[in-house]
Amino acid sequence: MSYHPNDVSRRATVARLLLGAGFLALISAFFRAQVLRNKEYLAQAEQNRFREVPLAAPRGIIYDRNGRVIAENLPGYAVSLLSPTADSLRSAMRRLTNIIPITDDQVEAAVRRWRKNPTRPAVILPDAPFDVVAVLEERRVENPSLIIQSTPKRYYPDGPAVAAFVGYTGEVTERELADTMHNDYKPGQQIGKGGLERSYEAQLRGREGMRYVEVDARGRVVRDAGARAELEPEAAKPLRTNIDMDLQKYVVELLGDSLRAGVVALDPNDGAVLALHSAPTYDPNRFVGGIPADYWRELNTDPRRPLYNKVIQGRYPPASTWKLATSAMAMEAGLVQFDDYMPQPCTGGYRYGRYFRCWNHRGHGNINLRQAIEQSCDVYFYQVGLKLGLSRLVAGGLKLKMRERSGVDLPNETQPQFPPDAQNYFNERYGTRGWVAGSVALNLSIGQGENAQTLINMARFYTALATDGKAARPEIVSRNPERVQIMNLTEAQMQGLRLAMAGVVSSRGTANSARVEGITVAGKTGTAQNPPHPDHAWFMGFAPAERPRIVVGVFVEYGEHGYVAARIATKVMARYLKAATAPVVTTE
Repeated sequence: MSYHPNDVSRRATVARLLLGAGFLALISAFFRAQVLRNKEYLAQAEQNRFREVPLAAPRGIIYDRNGRVIAENLPGYAVSLLSPTADSLRSAMRRLTNIIPITDDQVEAAVRRWRKNPTRPAVILPDAPFDVVAVLEERRVENPSLIIQSTPKRYYPDGPAVAAFVGYTGEVTERELADTMHNDYKPGQQIGKGGLERSYEAQLRGREGMRYVEVDARGRVVRDAGARAELEPEAAKPLRTNIDMDLQKYVVELLGDSLRAGVVALDPNDGAVLALHSAPTYDPNRFVGGIPADYWRELNTDPRRPLYNKVIQGRYPPASTWKLATSAMAMEAGLVQFDDYMPQPCTGGYRYGRYFRCWNHRGHGNINLRQAIEQSCDVYFYQVGLKLGLSRLVAGGLKLKMRERSGVDLPNETQPQFPPDAQNYFNERYGTRGWVAGSVALNLSIGQGENAQTLINMARFYTALATDGKAARPEIVSRNPERVQIMNLTEAQMQGLRLAMAGVVSSRGTANSARVEGITVAGKTGTAQNPPHPDHAWFMGFAPAERPRIVVGVFVEYGEHGYVAARIATKVMARYLKAATAPVVTTE
């Protein structure tokens, strides 16, 4: 190394430049960290120090039309764990098994929740009983990552009585989380699973709040309350329905737990659903927070199918309740009037290739349309069906919306079964030589054959008979009442149909035993063939016949005869009309 003064001076200059560059780089790094990326690093530090603990929002309360509570929220408890890894979560839960019972399924469910969102506490007990919470509170010091919080719990005061339309809530599943419709949901949150809870999830959900806890480097809670300003949850607005809980509970009492049946009651003027029940039923309160395995097994193995909604999902041949549809089609086509007789009187059956029986094997004799409706004569309607022909029967059914869902505001409504056309459908189903149009027409004319309707859709059809030919869309929550013209009959024809239906519930008709003193009921019985099992019973009707205020549809599986359903229906009508006309007593 040279020590010449010039060389020493040059090396000194280089050293100064290197030191200057080093200091400049350090200053730049400090400037970048402290000034330019200050907020980012501060946020990361805060994130490491604080953990978000979600605060569930109270779901909207559901009321009936008179302000009675159908669904509300009670205080409940949820237990969660903060954990940096899935393994540490498993370890923490294993330690907790020394204090409270925790199953392997619960452990794996908590791990799945954590993996979906590691920054949130993993819920381990979404609906913890009070005694479990008390034990955990006593041992909380031993489990510093434990978070116990009060959370609103869904409750249905009338439980099984409202299950058919209110549905229930439950924890959002992985499948639902994968659906783009639920992008803003997080593991552990509650969501509507059926009925109104599902249909009106957006309105009932509310907005989740947030509180914060301070944790140490190992994720243990070192400060709970007051760690940081909280974001209060926002409760959802209440939901008001058209349901009349007095009538609903009366219907439930009528059916009891022994019948397999469905009942729906509508206001024919706007489609408001006054009552809707499917029996047997289940208790939606037992679904909240997780369905007990034995209860779930019991419901799924019950041959009476309590989870199957017989009003909106059950699909059955409408039987003789359909004869009003055949009558309306024939009158609209100008083929028959109330005083018309058919070429062949009823002798108990009708020969068309094979022998088609009437339900009355002794025969009804020579009767007109009005009498045929009152006495439900199959032979008369066989001949009306032949006059109409298959094409007009199918086209008429489609015009009456018999292939469409009713549009009731409940999920999972079944589409009725009805031919989409009069030719191709049958050719594809039976082959071009495998069916006879006349025979198909005979069956369709009395509500049998390729025709299976839901109770709710038949009730919609009867709202048209009860009014001016316009069918009202059933609405449990009042939306925008919708009425569609499905029949084009004169006022005299509509009144004639109502008069004939009033004859059904009279000493002359098939629902003679269902008469109600002081109220004129118009309706139609139906007995649907169900070989090899007993027949099903139908009744569709409305009251008062002069100015209908309620339409009631009743279906009883294995009921054997329509009068069984009629007796239930007229009691429901009487209850509602007497209740509606009862004087209001006020007190000072």
